[in-house]
Amino acid sequence: MTRGSVDHNFLFTLGELYRLLRVYADKEASRFGITRAQWAVLAKVERSEGMKQSELAELLEMQPITLTRLIDKLCDSDWIERRSDASDRRVKRLYLKKAGRQLLGKMSGLKSELTANALDGISPADAHRLVTQLESIKENVRNAIQASGAEQARKEQRYG
Repeated sequence: MTRGSVDHNFLFTLGELYRLLRVYADKEASRFGITRAQWAVLAKVERSEGMKQSELAELLEMQPITLTRLIDKLCDSDWIERRSDASDRRVKRLYLKKAGRQLLGKMSGLKSELTANALDGISPADAHRLVTQLESIKENVRNAIQASGAEQARKEQRYG
């Protein structure tokens, strides 16, 4: 593949892959009566119980109002609960409930199933290489964003 071909296809291919993976994960998560977004919230809460809603919104790159609606549904389903922070009663911290743990236990193989299907026909060595390369790309983009922000700040100081 030539550089021009990569320039033409790279972002579109990644975007389309991300969209298809979201659709696939939503479809498969629905077998458990849950959406992909709800699953993501449950999984993050499980990994970091007691986190603030605002921290979770930032971590998931989600608008706080959108996350609040998701959490409302998860609370209504008895999968998570909000608890007031001991030092600041305005802050709500999130915890899994027993039913949420049970649901995640039932879903534990789903992530592996989705990954196996997505990587079907790709050798384990190539899959590991792909993940390593994607991590490098992610770091490159993160660095480019930081550099762009620093450049913007310099321009604002100069012309501001």
